[in-house]
Amino acid sequence: MLTKFAIVAAAAASAVTAAPLNKRAAPGQADIDVVILNYALTLEHLENAFYRDHLAKYDAAAFEAAGYPSWVRDRFVEIGGHEKSHVDFLTTALGDQATKECTYEFGVTDPKTFVATSQLLEGIGNSAYLGAAANITNPAYLTAAGSILTVEARHSAWVSSAVQKGDGFGKPFDTPLNFNQTYSLAAPLITSCPDSNPALPVKAFPAATLTGTPGPNEEVTVSGEGVEAGQFLAILSGPMVYFADITDGGKATLPAEVGYGRSYFVVSKSKSISDDDVVAGPIVADVPLTSGAAAKIYAQ
Repeated sequence: MLTKFAIVAAAAASAVTAAPLNKRAAPGQADIDVVILNYALTLEHLENAFYRDHLAKYDAAAFEAAGYPSWVRDRFVEIGGHEKSHVDFLTTALGDQATKECTYEFGVTDPKTFVATSQLLEGIGNSAYLGAAANITNPAYLTAAGSILTVEARHSAWVSSAVQKGDGFGKPFDTPLNFNQTYSLAAPLITSCPDSNPALPVKAFPAATLTGTPGPNEEVTVSGEGVEAGQFLAILSGPMVYFADITDGGKATLPAEVGYGRSYFVVSKSKSISDDDVVAGPIVADVPLTSGAAAKIYAQ
């Protein structure tokens, strides 16, 4: 189980990257596309730093000593180059409105935890891009976001299958995450940011933990600040959301529709996942296709 993890989220910039974005908002209002793109850049900075700093720390010999063939680290170097390109792309497009890199703590201790964190953050990146897409008002920005999303999806599939020997495409649909859900997963990694960075209109929900086997009809236990009986455990799976009653001791029996692949779990006061109703989460869990393999539950 990881103690901390990272994600990359939101949208990409205009195809015209040579000039800064032009503000289109009404007087006194923030340009939503600029806000979204700076949110994206905040998280792209995080992912770029993850690959840059840890690949500098763990060389080819370290990866081979951990049991990985030499080409694994070579491909991670390539992925790191992609993430730097995303940062450069957004920074150029935003011009003097661009947010700057923060400092981070990823909790990586060796090549194996590096690989596991990469698998986690690449998958969440897909969900974050999907969640942000509906909020982008400029079609050119949406196209650019899609061009990054498809690359991130290939990153995720490669890490999950070629490196981790698991399922690179566990569900027929990816799951969208909204801004606050995504930020709740990112916030524990950010230790400080430059005072000059623009404030983002996001908040982090309290953390939650899940124990047990998060599969169909299985009983799990959820805990965390504010979690209590009478609430609901919401399971975000593809475009669908399912709910399970939380009973005494944080027990919940998951519905039969919860299959293999990645799901997100959120505690809610009602059968809703609106930000006003969310109590804690999200929790990330990867349920394997084969029943003999253990599910991966990622804790904040």
